[in-house]
Amino acid sequence: MLSEPLKARTRFLLEALARFLARVRITPNALTLTSFFVACGAAAAIAVGRLWLGGLLLLVAGGLDALDGAVARVGGRQTRFGGFLDSTLDRFGEAAIYLGLLYFYVYRQPEAGRLGVFLIYCTIVGSLMVSYARARAEGLGLECKVGLFTRLERVVLLAIGLFLHRVTIVLWMLAVMTNLTAVHRILHIWRATNWGKE
Repeated sequence: MLSEPLKARTRFLLEALARFLARVRITPNALTLTSFFVACGAAAAIAVGRLWLGGLLLLVAGGLDALDGAVARVGGRQTRFGGFLDSTLDRFGEAAIYLGLLYFYVYRQPEAGRLGVFLIYCTIVGSLMVSYARARAEGLGLECKVGLFTRLERVVLLAIGLFLHRVTIVLWMLAVMTNLTAVHRILHIWRATNWGKE
């Protein structure tokens, strides 16, 4: 998983910014909501063909998403609802991005529309299953953060594809790797629960 080394290297900067935001009374839930609305803005930009702007807004939304949890921790404002809201709006924000991509392919890239729709569908399924596998595992009292394509990797790769106007190539990668990550998590929990010995 590429996100863990990146988080370790940027933790000091993230926590310093989080402490500043906590001091000026920016709440974690406000950051969560802002991240969602910025993601919707990214989706709209992608839909009308402003791919570079969509990529930029996607990175901003991802940064805000990383900050809300950090502000909650340093400000002592962690709540069960805050965690629930964060995870739920992450999924809605991701769905909005892929809706923007669907519109882009159907109305602005009709020659690649069918392939694009298929890849977007596969990516949505993979992305949702990556998140669902972790949530279901945590419901069983198990940790499940394994796999290469967690949320951070998906956001960064898609942003690169938008900046370079190579969205189809990136969607191929996402469609395959998100589903492989979901399978990896299933196997991880299978091993953790010793089903193979029953």
